Amino acid sequence: MCISTGEAVFSGTVLYCGRRRHPEHGLVHVLGYQNTVANLADGPNAMLLHLPTRRLVPEQFVSVGRHGDVLRRMVDAVAAPPVEADGMAAMDWLGAEPEPVVRVFEHDVYTVLLADDPTLIHTALHRVPWKRRPRIEPELLVFYAEHFPDHAIALCCFDNADAQQAKPLIVWYHPNDPDQLTVPALDSHTGGAPDLDARVAVDHWVLFSSDEAGDEWGTAVEYPERMRHQLSEFLPDRVVGRYYGDDQPTLANGDFGIEHRHLLADDLDRVERRRPVTRT
Repeated sequence: MCISTGEAVFSGTVLYCGRRRHPEHGLVHVLGYQNTVANLADGPNAMLLHLPTRRLVPEQFVSVGRHGDVLRRMVDAVAAPPVEADGMAAMDWLGAEPEPVVRVFEHDVYTVLLADDPTLIHTALHRVPWKRRPRIEPELLVFYAEHFPDHAIALCCFDNADAQQAKPLIVWYHPNDPDQLTVPALDSHTGGAPDLDARVAVDHWVLFSSDEAGDEWGTAVEYPERMRHQLSEFLPDRVVGRYYGDDQPTLANGDFGIEHRHLLADDLDRVERRRPVTRT
């Protein structure tokens, strides 16, 4: 469940979105993303993620360090059988940039390009090491420009040797709409623009959290006792989630989203499959 710049097979995808009030950054959403990839392209490949925020910088990518199982721990929590139990802060440090830019940096096994305008990604590809530099079809970047206005685009470039060793991506951001929790799940593995009318195969967990939920809501997640604070401060105490794949092997192409009020009610039947808008 991903969009890639070249042919690939993705499986075992885990998608997470949490809402929390951070003591420094205020009201934020946190995206978690992980999958297993088999790169079928002749050379380097990349996956694209769209996040509903107007600005994203490298410092918002959180290193998981040696805790590469944080998303799996969330899955284990919601997959286990139930057990009976006895204002948004200003971000002046980001700065206001009048012109769209592309930021390039290393994160885990990826070289990541962050773009405010996806049509600028081609101009920055030369900054990606050759062993990770993918070939990108122009139509794919045009698709993002037309369908995801006011979104930050992350192009995560990888090579064949590193593809199987990727740790989960954890990214926090200020959402365009704090009451809509969304995970990027649009699907296309051919390098071209996704077919919005297609039904696509699914094999993934979709997880959500909110720090406004009560102690009886969802399921508690167990983390290692000595986890770094720089990571744990963005992770949820409790989560809800659902697996998509067995009873419904295909779904209409799109992202997953839920309104915060429905999430607090633990009503996962309200999770929607969302199609992108078209810029006019």
